[in-house]
Amino acid sequence: MIRNPFRREDARRRAIAALHVRLNAGARVPALYLDLGVPDTVEGRFEALCLHVVLALRHLRRLPAPAADIAQDLVNSVFEQLDSSLRELGVGDMGVSKRMKKLAQAFYGRAAAYDAALDAGDREALAAALARNVLAREEPEAARGLAAYVAAADAGLAGTDLDALMAEGPVLPDPARFAADAAQG
Repeated sequence: MIRNPFRREDARRRAIAALHVRLNAGARVPALYLDLGVPDTVEGRFEALCLHVVLALRHLRRLPAPAADIAQDLVNSVFEQLDSSLRELGVGDMGVSKRMKKLAQAFYGRAAAYDAALDAGDREALAAALARNVLAREEPEAARGLAAYVAAADAGLAGTDLDALMAEGPVLPDPARFAADAAQG
């Protein structure tokens, strides 16, 4: 029997696509928008996706090989989707490259801000970054519920090994559980 040299690569691509779909689903849970104040706009959905991808990437960085390769494949998949979405919205080739550069800068800037706050265990800094980036507000108290959700999601991911992450996707808390924190803000 002839072996298919692309079989392993195809299986990996499918696994990355499945992880990406699960992260997209996590970013589209209605409670994020209804209970935690994420704007239900194109920008708000981009922010929610970025947030969930950043959480997955944080976790992948802590895992042994081949997690780093999976992280890079996930980033590639996300940006391919963003490129495709811009084209579907009618943005021309010249505009796509400029917008992709801005989206990449926004993504990595947000990742740095969220990483720093989560690494320091600084819930107020996390709320401030989330308020500014996700909610487009200046008041950190407006993002307390979202910050509690993000911290819980980050902690929950810490207990997931690579096989479980790839097989089941990230197990994320129900954003509605954090509505009380949002109401206090």
